[in-house]
Amino acid sequence: MRRTAYRLPLAAALLVASVLAPMAATPAAADHRAGVRTTGFRAADVDGYGKDDAPEHGLSPQLSARLDKAIEDVRTQAHIPGVVVGLWMPGKGNYVRATGVADTATRKPMSVGSYVRIGSETKTFTVTALLKLVDDGRVRLDDPISRYIPGVPNGRHITLRQLAEMRSGLFPYTSDADFEHDLLSNPQRTFTPRELLAYGYKHPNTFAPGTQFQYCNSNLILLGLVVEKVSGHKLRDFIDQRVLRPAHLRHTLFPKGNEFPKPHPQGYTDQTLSGDIANATDWNPSWAWAAGAMISNLQDLRRWAKVVATGTLLSPETQAERLETLPTGFPGTTYGLGIFDANGWIGHNGSLPGYETVTVYLPSKKATLVIMLNTDVSYQGQEPSTLFAKAVTQIVTPNNVYDGAVVSQ
Repeated sequence: MRRTAYRLPLAAALLVASVLAPMAATPAAADHRAGVRTTGFRAADVDGYGKDDAPEHGLSPQLSARLDKAIEDVRTQAHIPGVVVGLWMPGKGNYVRATGVADTATRKPMSVGSYVRIGSETKTFTVTALLKLVDDGRVRLDDPISRYIPGVPNGRHITLRQLAEMRSGLFPYTSDADFEHDLLSNPQRTFTPRELLAYGYKHPNTFAPGTQFQYCNSNLILLGLVVEKVSGHKLRDFIDQRVLRPAHLRHTLFPKGNEFPKPHPQGYTDQTLSGDIANATDWNPSWAWAAGAMISNLQDLRRWAKVVATGTLLSPETQAERLETLPTGFPGTTYGLGIFDANGWIGHNGSLPGYETVTVYLPSKKATLVIMLNTDVSYQGQEPSTLFAKAVTQIVTPNNVYDGAVVSQ
């Protein structure tokens, strides 16, 4: 069953799923393809950023033209309303484009200065918060979760490391039928972390800890609770103080509810009870909490890609542990502590109803790729963000192609 709140793409990308509700349907697919508009980046497009954030020079005209065509081909073929692509390659130049529309009703063009919901990229922030506590000596990765959170099935044998690696064996709460019903019936509902975990706790664990990989949002909900218990602060406040501020991410936030800074594009999803496309812009992401609730923009994601991949905020020892990635069962993709390696590209992607992102860094080229789009509707079984990332990397880094598949749980 694909049209569910628990759709979990993996391989070259791993992401959080969706929220759904009956809202006004978008225009037909043909309408999505209309009004193509490609724009270059201007520093003024992103409020609060100066000239140092703008590309010093573009890629060659020939390479830019190839990227323009590849991106537009994917957007048209997959019926994507709008997309923003940012690529920074030291020594070769930079490429930043917005194409398509931010609103299918008004035909307002997509803007590179937009905020978007970043879904499972939130995991990179939550795990970084945990690893800050590791560096502070306040938690250890091999501590059992039972030391901090009672009532976790088999919690005495599941470590914080296994939770961050997606190897706990806990049943994903997003795969519970009651959760799906409750979410789809009322997408404005506020879920608490404990309520989310309770959906998963009704089911037996799926495997012994550490023996397999299974993408599971329950893991990150627990890690968020660990950060709160040990630090004595709300997760959003700890992330703001210990992660966002030191990384100089002034346009990234962990929302309390469904608030959404402007400007932002309208987001379109088919993850609804009926399967029809709906506008999901203002749905409440509380159901994803530490696993997928955050919001950011292009320039912050550009900065974060390098910070999280190189470990700027962590000790070298802790970063080395973070990047000890293990097989996922999908060719070309390994997973570490809240981060993946997709054929050399290190980072994460994300998806919430209406929005998808990819934020990755290629150490061998010191290259950064950020993709933001305002739909999560898959095309021929593939996440649209993966289609764009693959098309771009096939051109600019043919030896390191970001590729992926879809896995539903």
